[in-house]
Amino acid sequence: MRVVLAEDLFLLRDGLVRMLEAYGFEMAAAVESGPELTRALAELTPDVAVVDVRLPPTHTDEGLQCALAARRARPGLPVLVLSQHVEQLYARELLADGTGGVGYLLKDRVFDADQFVDAVRRVAAGGTAMDPQVIRQLLSRRSAGDQPLARLTPREREVLELMAQGRSNAGIAAQLVVTERAVAKHTSNIFAKLGLEVSDDDNRRVLAVLAHLDRDR
Repeated sequence: MRVVLAEDLFLLRDGLVRMLEAYGFEMAAAVESGPELTRALAELTPDVAVVDVRLPPTHTDEGLQCALAARRARPGLPVLVLSQHVEQLYARELLADGTGGVGYLLKDRVFDADQFVDAVRRVAAGGTAMDPQVIRQLLSRRSAGDQPLARLTPREREVLELMAQGRSNAGIAAQLVVTERAVAKHTSNIFAKLGLEVSDDDNRRVLAVLAHLDRDR
């Protein structure tokens, strides 16, 4: 599996390269700036891009902008974002795309190698890997004025957050200490209240929910 990594801090970039290679990934490129990332994504056609949000030369949202441009040029390009912050506007645009794997992890909430590597693999396979704090901020921004979302019960909102992280019904049941049957019922209620069709594809369901939350932005 070929990876393009964009991270401007040398020690972190070098550490991520070593870790990914140790887990069997092939590093197509490890770059430190927006222009380098743009070239790498255009020329190397990686299986997944792991991208820091803030890269030179602007140190604002260069990395995420490059990733979004690359997905427009190559629809479905899997992108896993690493950031210190939740950049809500661009995160919502990335998630609302609806094609290809996406992930958004906060650097200070990645606690071990297995967690990170699992996220990279999940996104490369077309799935989602969302930090709960990212989902929480995106949901809270919509809740005040979005009546369908406001109709969700506290438990349904918990289930929705866990769905958005890419968890299966079994995973959600284990996290909430309830039965899978109870999770299935909550899931059906969520889609009914949001006016979304239930699908057997967990990742597509998650992206549909996030796209719905984004469409009135």
